[in-house]
Amino acid sequence: MIAYATIGVTDFPRAARFYRALAAELGAKLLMGSDEAQFLAWVGPDGAPGIGIMHPENGQPASVGNGMMIALAAQDPAQVHRIYQIALDHGGACAGMPGPRNDGTFYAGYFRDPDGNKLNAFCMNIAHDSAPVVA
Repeated sequence: MIAYATIGVTDFPRAARFYRALAAELGAKLLMGSDEAQFLAWVGPDGAPGIGIMHPENGQPASVGNGMMIALAAQDPAQVHRIYQIALDHGGACAGMPGPRNDGTFYAGYFRDPDGNKLNAFCMNIAHDSAPVVA
């Protein structure tokens, strides 16, 4: 249902480093934009929904949406941990350590980007031992 999400940023070079690192781990490809244009957008593998970063179009400062969160689909719990660590290594902050939730059917790690926007990396259908369930 969702085609893409755009996140407003305050420091474009810092945000570009952060999101490029996440995109690389997720196998996302740059769809459009450039550093010069101060706009970048990626599309997920196989045309999955994408994410973009930019300064807000209205010229007002970027701010964190209270209650907003962008979820990034990971392949398995190991990738959830890698994405979470990449986020922290690139200026992000912990918003919830990776681990199983919802009786083990949902595995997620929560973090904030350098501007404070909340994201998570998650995978579904996880067995209680945190190993992926093969469908």
